[in-house]
Amino acid sequence: MIRARRTALLTALATLAAAACHAAQPAPRVRVAQGVLSGLRAGSVNAFLGVPYAAPPIGSNRWRAPQPVQPWRGVRAATHFAPSCSQTLTPHGIGPWTSEYVVHGPVSENCLYLNIWTPRRVSRPLPVMVWIPGGAFISGSGSVPVYDGRHLAAQGIIVVTINYRLGVLGFFTDPALVAEAKRLHEPPGNWGLQDMIAALRWVHRNIGAFGGNPRAVTVAGQSAGAIAVQELITSPLAAGLFARAIAESGLPNSRLPGSPRHMASLAAAERAGAAFARAKHAETLAALRALPVRALGISAPPMTSPLIMPIIDGTLLPAAPERLLAAGRFTRTPILLGMNADENTGFRPNPTSVSRTAWRAYLRKTFGALAPRFARLFPAHGGRARARAQRAVRRDLGLAALYQWDRLRLAHTREPVYAYLWAHVEPGPRSHLWKVFHSSEIPYVFQTLDAAPQRHFTRLDRRISRRMSRYWVNFVKTGDPNGPELPHWPTLTRHTQRIMQLGAHATPRPILPARLLRAMRAFIAAGGTPQLY
Repeated sequence: MIRARRTALLTALATLAAAACHAAQPAPRVRVAQGVLSGLRAGSVNAFLGVPYAAPPIGSNRWRAPQPVQPWRGVRAATHFAPSCSQTLTPHGIGPWTSEYVVHGPVSENCLYLNIWTPRRVSRPLPVMVWIPGGAFISGSGSVPVYDGRHLAAQGIIVVTINYRLGVLGFFTDPALVAEAKRLHEPPGNWGLQDMIAALRWVHRNIGAFGGNPRAVTVAGQSAGAIAVQELITSPLAAGLFARAIAESGLPNSRLPGSPRHMASLAAAERAGAAFARAKHAETLAALRALPVRALGISAPPMTSPLIMPIIDGTLLPAAPERLLAAGRFTRTPILLGMNADENTGFRPNPTSVSRTAWRAYLRKTFGALAPRFARLFPAHGGRARARAQRAVRRDLGLAALYQWDRLRLAHTREPVYAYLWAHVEPGPRSHLWKVFHSSEIPYVFQTLDAAPQRHFTRLDRRISRRMSRYWVNFVKTGDPNGPELPHWPTLTRHTQRIMQLGAHATPRPILPARLLRAMRAFIAAGGTPQLY
C-alpha cells in the first residue's frame, strides 16, 4: 500500500514537473527576411499568426500593387490573428453557413497578413499548403474558424492561410489608376489577385525558415478561392510559385449566382470605375484615396459590377482563364478538384415541390432545343419528384462543367487530375433543407468539426473527416491523394472518366452515367455552357 502511494506520488510529481517544463519552454522563434517572429505552441504544432506579407494597403498604397514589408527591429509577436480585410460582417452566420464558416471582427483596410502552422519537430523540408479563402471576392479571411490549420499541420505539412483585399478595395480600377499602374510598370487592377501572388512570393522566399520546402507548395482554395486558384494557374505572374493545386467548388468559368458569367475587360472596368468615382464626387485619385472605407460601400455594388470581381487586366490575366486554358497557356501541375452535390442551396431557394409547368420551363431555359432529351433522362412525376430532379440537373450540370474543364486541359498536359463529388450531409440546423451545401466539405478537410459543437457530429462524421484530411495531406505531400488504408482514388483521364464520391464511403464512380454524358456532350457541342453553380 505504502509502495503504491509512493509510486502514485512520484508519478504525479513527474507529471507536474513535465508540465512546468513545457510551460517554461520559450515561444518558438523564426527569422524571416524582415525580422524575427515569435509564435505560440498549439499542441504538436507551432503557430505564427498575423504575419505581414506586404505593406499596409492604405493611403497612397490603396489600389496599388502590394508593396514590400518594411523590416522591423527586435522580436515581432505573431500570436494573434490580424484584422480581416474590410467587409460586411455576419458573425452569427448566414443561410447554411453558421458562425464557424464566417469572418469575425475586427476588420481593417490594413489587412495583408498570413498565418502559418508548422509541426514542432521538422527533420526535413516539408511540403506547404497555401489556402486562399472563399467568400465571393467580397468576404472571407484566413482566420475563419474552419480554416484552423493545426490538425493538417500535425500530419506533416505546413499550412498557410492568407487575407487578400476584397470588394471595391480589391478590384476597383479607373482610368487614373490604370495610367498610374502603367507608369509604375504594375498590373492595372485585380489588387486582390495581386495580393495572393505577393503572399505566394513571400512564402517562396521565407517558408524555409519554418521548415518548409518552397519547391513543394500547393496553392489551394474553395469557392472564390478556388476560382482564384484557376486564375493563378493561368496567370504568367504566378508561374513558378507553386507545384500543385487544389480547387474546391471553383472552375475557370464559374461565377457565384448573381455575378456575371463572363469576366469584364479592363475597358469595362475603367468605365464602371469612372462612374463610381463620379458618384462619390471624387474627381481625382487623391480624393478617391482619401475617402473613408465606410464611404466606399465595400461590397455594396451589385454582383454584376466589375468593381468587385476579377477582370481581364491584360497583365496578370491576359485573357479569360478558360481561354488561356484552351490555348495551353497555363501552369502544368497536378490538380485535386471537385464539387458538392448541392452547391446551389445556399444561394437560391430549394423548393420541396415543382409544378409540371415550372419544370418544363426550367428545362427549356437550361437546355433549349435539347429539353425533351433531358426530360427523358430525368423522368419526374409529381411535385416532389420534380424538385429532386431539378436538384439532380443542377448537380449534373456541375459535373458536366468539370468534364468540359478536363477536356480543355487534357489537350495540353497529362498532369494528373483527381476529381471528387462531396455527397455527405453535414448535421446541423435545417440540414434537410441545405443538403450537401456549398463549402460543407471544408471542416471535414481541415478536421475542424469541433469549431461547431452545436452540430452534434457523430463518430461517422469524424471518421469521414480523418479520411478526407488524409487524402488532402497526401496530395499536398506528393501530388497524389492515395495512401495506405485509403480506398483507391483514380485519376480523371480521357478514357477513364472516373471521379471519387466522398461521404460515408469513398467510392470511385463515372463522372456521369454514359447516356447522360452523351447528352451533356451534345449540349456543349450545341453551344451550351454547363455551370458549377
